[in-house]
Amino acid sequence: MMTLRQVEVIRAVMVTGTIGGAAKLLNVSAPGISRLVKYTEKSLGIRFFQRQNGRYFPTPEAQNIFEQINGVYKKVDDLSEIISKIGHGALSELRIGSVPSISQVMVPRAIEQVRRRYPDLRIDINILKLEEAIDYLLLGRGDCVAMSYRLEHPGLDFMPLASGELFCIVPEGHELAGRKQVSAKEIIRYPLIGIDPNDPYGRIMAEIFARNKLKYDITIRARFGTTVCALVKAGLGIAVIDQFTVAHGGYPGVEVIRIVEPTRFDTYVAVKRGAPLSLHIEHFIDCLRTEMRAVGPHKIAAAKPVSRARKR
Repeated sequence: MMTLRQVEVIRAVMVTGTIGGAAKLLNVSAPGISRLVKYTEKSLGIRFFQRQNGRYFPTPEAQNIFEQINGVYKKVDDLSEIISKIGHGALSELRIGSVPSISQVMVPRAIEQVRRRYPDLRIDINILKLEEAIDYLLLGRGDCVAMSYRLEHPGLDFMPLASGELFCIVPEGHELAGRKQVSAKEIIRYPLIGIDPNDPYGRIMAEIFARNKLKYDITIRARFGTTVCALVKAGLGIAVIDQFTVAHGGYPGVEVIRIVEPTRFDTYVAVKRGAPLSLHIEHFIDCLRTEMRAVGPHKIAAAKPVSRARKR
């Protein structure tokens, strides 16, 4: 029976044709190679090499052994290649879902970090509604979903991502533009654009008004926060939106104002209960959590341009 070390040494001599060459290939001393070859031949009762003019040539009886050794190394090379591909993500796919408010800015920034570690990883991103997120996970269509709310569901687990705040957004040139902060009472004086308060995401926006017993009258309703931003940019009203949608200047053309009242809310990542998480999923969740927790007031929007209305 040969050990893996003996196989390695015998093959090195076979490939290089000399003891010295084998020693360099394996980065060990030549006498050690010579001793191991002699010991292996003696213990197995087989002569592997015959020496001619200082070089080592396989003996006829050792040919079959060398063919098997090469087969072993081919499998080792194949294993190394597979390990390398797995390390780069080539044989895997990251399937993630996200609600629109997190997918606009946060998910791409997290994916950028994931791509740096796993350059060959295949990635599939889906923008999901609440009702879609449940089937997406339970039916195995995806691995995780970033959500701006938490459900009570026996088949899902929720892990915290980050806490956020709400902001008021107004079009450039609006009379509130340039304000550092605004109250909920002031916000309702203007035509409002928003998400249906019966929607879980919309409920987050509406809560500040309900808490202060103010009428939250939405003149234009939209399904997603990105649509709300576009409508505000078009000058059709103002809105309350979460910080992750407009972080890092994620939606240019609108101005972002802090709200006086507390507006904290929590975000989560949902996974199928009991499903194992791959290293790729865990890394994505860590990257997303890091990106979202790093968002502060100074990163909510890009530098505010001076509008023509205020120039005059």
